[in-house]
Amino acid sequence: MNKVPFTNFHMHAANPVEKIFWGRVPVTAAMSQVYFTKDSMIQWMLHAFKYHGKQEVGTFFGKKIGESLLESNRFADISCILPVPLHKKKEKVRGYNQAAIIAQAIGSVINIPVYEHALQRCRVTETQTHKNRIERWNNISGLYKVAEPDKIHNQHILLVDDVITTGATLEACANELMQLQNTRVSFASIAYASRE
Repeated sequence: MNKVPFTNFHMHAANPVEKIFWGRVPVTAAMSQVYFTKDSMIQWMLHAFKYHGKQEVGTFFGKKIGESLLESNRFADISCILPVPLHKKKEKVRGYNQAAIIAQAIGSVINIPVYEHALQRCRVTETQTHKNRIERWNNISGLYKVAEPDKIHNQHILLVDDVITTGATLEACANELMQLQNTRVSFASIAYASRE
């Protein structure tokens, strides 16, 4: 584990992940467990998790995120966890939603309920991988809808994804969630991929 590039972002306000969202969406707190770099062990592990069925990678890192959240008072009042949703067609092809695997592992550690279907994806889009921030935003604008508002209003929601790059996906999800009464949103992911 000595070679894993942990960020320690969970302990620090104004960390690089939180700064992504400044002026865009009022996130309560945000963190990523590790740094993502190309041609690294982390890239290999995440690729195996997302595209080759290695769900144990998501479970491992989800539990690590859960342990980190317990160390930090910045996430102490999280009341439910939502994974970033996949469209049903894409989830059927892949066999699972990688964000849901991570979310369930986090929930098992911090003992908070996970609502996998409270937020839904309305349509299939092109991959975000090679898009810049504007292109990503245009690709996902209006893409998400709240399907179970009674479960998640008046809550501090932890929204979970595998990698945070430009933050466009989480921003789009959070904008939908924060239309609910008295709702706050925080973010957690396995990896932070700097665009610099």
